[in-house]
Amino acid sequence: MPSAQLVRQWLVLRTLESCRAGKTAVELARELGASRRTIYRDLHALGDAGFPIYQEDQGRWALVEGWRSKLPPPFSPTELMSLWLYRDLLKGFQGTPFFEPLESLFQKVKATLPPESLAYLEQVQAGFSVGLKPYKDYSRLSTILEQVHQAVVEGRRLEIAYRPLFRDEETLRKIDPYRVWYFEGSLYLIAYCHLRGEMRMFVLDRMRMVRLSEETFQVPEDFDLEEFLKDSFRVMRGERVHRVRIRISPAWSRLVAEKVWHQSQEIERLAEGGIVISFAVSDLGEVKRWALSLGQEAEVLEPPELREQLCQELENLRALYRGRSPGLDSLGGGS
Repeated sequence: MPSAQLVRQWLVLRTLESCRAGKTAVELARELGASRRTIYRDLHALGDAGFPIYQEDQGRWALVEGWRSKLPPPFSPTELMSLWLYRDLLKGFQGTPFFEPLESLFQKVKATLPPESLAYLEQVQAGFSVGLKPYKDYSRLSTILEQVHQAVVEGRRLEIAYRPLFRDEETLRKIDPYRVWYFEGSLYLIAYCHLRGEMRMFVLDRMRMVRLSEETFQVPEDFDLEEFLKDSFRVMRGERVHRVRIRISPAWSRLVAEKVWHQSQEIERLAEGGIVISFAVSDLGEVKRWALSLGQEAEVLEPPELREQLCQELENLRALYRGRSPGLDSLGGGS
């Protein structure tokens, strides 16, 4: 089934949901920019898919009165269908306390919709997928995740043993957990760290021990997650904000300009066809890795320290690939 047809049928259903008095085929055709014959085909297709659409004596099409009351309140049919289409998002929550309740919700959605409607949804989903690569399996951390979730909900302090990414030693900390944040396949805990005396972001799978304290805390009324994250290019935060400017080649300028990489993003279009993209961010490491991922299509213009970091990184890479890589013989390439 063509995607344009599916979108139009979806809009027909949404329109009938929002109008108890119903709509004539002429009105639907005018509102959706289609011919009356096309709208008739859509209405019959939706009826065949199990949606309770009928035509009144006055020629108006409507949903059977009372069908909404059979659905779990306060959902409409298309809202339930949207939930079902996004069930792929569950993959990122496997092993967390949130997975089973979400899975239960999706099974209830499945039980609510008629078999014909589910078959119709499978047709829709054949052209719609949600990608979740990479993501982590949190099943081994289920106990820690349950305690963290309980602490956030009940406003209770946590005592944790934490191992940072680039250090082997663990530190014992007392933290006030404000918010669990899911980003690019990982779960983070944003909390006030009593050891450091400031807000910190903890990667949940780097927690080696968690103990739920009887001490309680209050999240400050002025805490704002968006404000806390605004200077991060992705996750990391630094001590001061840097103005970053990167020239993107004409070949890659359209690809880069199509996305919003940061909320402070500004784009300057160059006469030769390229662009200069600018950010205000507090950590340069993540921007450095992003620029490196674009290779020769990106040149950092400022700040100078980021240019120096890139030069050093490229020298290290050159030495790595020009020299003999350690352990190469162990890979089976030698004789």
